[in-house]
Amino acid sequence: MDVKANSLYQEMQSMIGQTRMPANELQPSNEINPSANEFSTMLKQAVDGVNGMQLESKDLQQRFEMGDKSLSLAEVMLTKEKAGIAFEATVQVRNKVLEAYKTIMNMPV
Repeated sequence: MDVKANSLYQEMQSMIGQTRMPANELQPSNEINPSANEFSTMLKQAVDGVNGMQLESKDLQQRFEMGDKSLSLAEVMLTKEKAGIAFEATVQVRNKVLEAYKTIMNMPV
């Protein structure tokens, strides 16, 4: 999972800029912010990737426990650790995004 700090910062800056628009200059409702769409797509892909890793880890664990001879304990543990690290990274990114959101919301306007 690769999250670029600069792109995240630029996205937040564009959101701030949109909230400061006068009421008569609001965007039409049929116009979609493409960078927000890209960010949400990237975020969904990252979360789906982590979920896939966890499901694969669970599947390998169950197969190993049921006696699948094609799997080694090292392979199962490696997959489990990769899924755990990916989950921890996702939690850390979420915490940073929430912290940035709170900082932005507490800024004086």
